Amino acid sequence: MSRENPDVIDSVEKAFRLVQVFSHDHPSLSVTEAAELSGLTRPTARRILLTCVNLGFAETDGRYFRLTPKVLRLGFAYLSALPYWETAQPHMRRLASLLNESCSMATLDGNDIVYLTRVPGNRSMVTTLNTGSRLPAYATSMGKILLAYLSPQELDRYLAEVALVRLTPTTITDPDKLRAELALAKERGYATADGEREEGIRSAAAPVFARGGHVVAAVNVSANAARVTQQQLVTDYVPALVSTAQQISSEIGVTVLH
Repeated sequence: MSRENPDVIDSVEKAFRLVQVFSHDHPSLSVTEAAELSGLTRPTARRILLTCVNLGFAETDGRYFRLTPKVLRLGFAYLSALPYWETAQPHMRRLASLLNESCSMATLDGNDIVYLTRVPGNRSMVTTLNTGSRLPAYATSMGKILLAYLSPQELDRYLAEVALVRLTPTTITDPDKLRAELALAKERGYATADGEREEGIRSAAAPVFARGGHVVAAVNVSANAARVTQQQLVTDYVPALVSTAQQISSEIGVTVLH
């Protein structure tokens, strides 16, 4: 039990902390590396890693450890419990077909967005984003619209914690400018991002509401900036996008009111 919170089991907290240090940049780690990245002692990291191996969630060659596909069960358990994930897919496919562009759905997890599902468009646009991909919320259209619907206290916490790193020349790194952008997005009912995470990509996102009127996810459409101007994005894409988000919201039990 945790000394600070008797309802928290320290060993479980440490295990989840360690598992999360494995990533695209760190697919395999030694005990020492895992301990350093997780902030745990080497003996604790070793025991947790060996426990994961014993349970089938990790494998080792004797020196390096890597996660196994079994960890996907945790993620798919989350997805299967969502009332809106499968509901959204037919609508997203229709939107992708209508606009001939890729369409995605994401939710907010900490300071990032996490992709729940993605429907690729027919037009060629290189991307490595798939279910489970994480991106900084402040630099994406889906992140912006999700942040826009946070409570004032939650937004204050977010801005106090996040580092607004300049990813491209158009990335918003000033907290006051970001606040203004989010307020405008909430007023409009959609958010846009013009090459703020990746140059050459424009996107727009709209919120998905659940019962009780709270935002649970965002749906977006992305386009190549060489083909679609910012004005075209707003004029030609946003109405269909917002309509799609409202249809998804309606099917999961909410009438969207603005």
